[in-house]
Amino acid sequence: MGLDGPVDLCDACGPLSTTKNGNRNKNTTRRKESTMSRKIHIFDTTLRDGEQVPGAKLNRRQKLEIAEQLARLGVDVIEAGFPCSSPEDLKAVQTVAEQVKGPVIAGLARAVQQDIDIAWEAVKKAERPRIHVFLGSSDIHLQKKLRRDRESALQQAVEAVKYAKKYCEDVEYSTEDASRSDFEYLCRVIEACIRAGATVINVPDTVGYALPEQYGELIRNLREKVPALDKVILSVHCHNDLGLAVANSLAAVRNGAEQVECTINGVGERAGNASLEEIVMAIRTRESFFDAHTTINTREIYRTSRMVSRLMNIPVQPNKAIVGSNAFAHSSGIHQDGILKDRSTYEIIRPEDVGIKAHSLVLTARSGRAALRHRLKELGYELTDEQFQRVHKRFLNVADRKKEISSQDLATIVEIELTKVPETYTFDSLQIMSGNTMQPLASVTLIKDGEKITDAATGNGPVNAVFNCIERIVGQTGKLRDYDLKAVTMGKDALGEAMVRVEIGGSIYSGIGTSPDVIEASARAYVNAFNRFFANGNA
Repeated sequence: MGLDGPVDLCDACGPLSTTKNGNRNKNTTRRKESTMSRKIHIFDTTLRDGEQVPGAKLNRRQKLEIAEQLARLGVDVIEAGFPCSSPEDLKAVQTVAEQVKGPVIAGLARAVQQDIDIAWEAVKKAERPRIHVFLGSSDIHLQKKLRRDRESALQQAVEAVKYAKKYCEDVEYSTEDASRSDFEYLCRVIEACIRAGATVINVPDTVGYALPEQYGELIRNLREKVPALDKVILSVHCHNDLGLAVANSLAAVRNGAEQVECTINGVGERAGNASLEEIVMAIRTRESFFDAHTTINTREIYRTSRMVSRLMNIPVQPNKAIVGSNAFAHSSGIHQDGILKDRSTYEIIRPEDVGIKAHSLVLTARSGRAALRHRLKELGYELTDEQFQRVHKRFLNVADRKKEISSQDLATIVEIELTKVPETYTFDSLQIMSGNTMQPLASVTLIKDGEKITDAATGNGPVNAVFNCIERIVGQTGKLRDYDLKAVTMGKDALGEAMVRVEIGGSIYSGIGTSPDVIEASARAYVNAFNRFFANGNA
């Protein structure tokens, strides 16, 4: 039983779930009590379909590490790989089958005897083994890829299921490219494979072609047209080519699917697969709507996501639902105020429920006073209203030029503001013209008694030009005895801190200033030193 021509790795198939003894019995998937929701089995194919991402190949040790974490996560089925694809993958699937307990361990096989033999060799030592067989059912796949007619492909599917059944009680059959298949033919294939012994029938949207309403209707019509589906698990496997993998999977659940095949972080061939974390949390958050539940330990979701990202070297986009770094971050002042009053105002999922310690209030220029006060209290600062006003003004000045204000940024701002001397002169702004072929020119504006004073000066460098300009405005000269500049926070937009020691009128005065702009930080430090001079009673 061979295939006429090359067959690529299937990217639309995935395993199902089983009973404790490894048998596929649909009745065990439903709650006995009519008042309780039905269970949706979660079939994870990260180690098979997810690994088909270019550059994401996992070695045996890495596959085992992820599989053990998937078991802790509580998935019902782990599709550990495509054993016939390489000797290394065969060994990796064998290792997972032998060492990981709890979930069903499935191996993928084309509908040919050799593949099935190898798949069984890979999973036979599993606590709960499964063989997952697939074959195209759409005319596009039959004619263009397999070079077969419908009847011979149907016969091949039946023979493959029967052959796999000789090895393993639990056999899943996938009708590859089901969403583009002729409906009547699809029904015939499914019915025949159930009679041949399939315990799970998978109806994949292999190329992400379906739309939610259409895909949900397909699942509903299959249930009505093929009564034998009541005896097995009906599974779905959706790809994300149109960005609809999760929506299609959830539409299928609403219309009678009992197993969803998915991957961590939605990784997979082309645009990826349905995202496990999004499906699980959608069902959990809207359980009454779906009348369904999963048995996933959701507190392991974030840890699993980060592990897969690290081992596959595939970053998680910041705005990724559930597990992205911004999923529980709030930067809008309005949102932050709502979160501080009641988390339910802007969070429908608690970050703790997916294994994230807490939401974060990201301090930016858009953050409100409530969020700033909250973070200051967290850092241990109890400020008077007057002190808070000063800190808030300085915070906005820095936040306008930094994307985010870290706790260290904020601590530095507070310490500078709270240790301020009376400001005879207040820094307002500066402009610099500088280059390696011209003499630097600086224009600085300071405020004294509410009046802005602007002057300009040159120097042998931009900082020197700024210092000369400040001296012209304050009417005093100083000798720079020490100058130190350092980054006080991390990153390319780090907050710079300048410290100066200036001899003015025979005495040494220290000054400190901070800003994301090191020249501005230097200017603030120089003005601070002169303010200390004036605060000491000097005119």
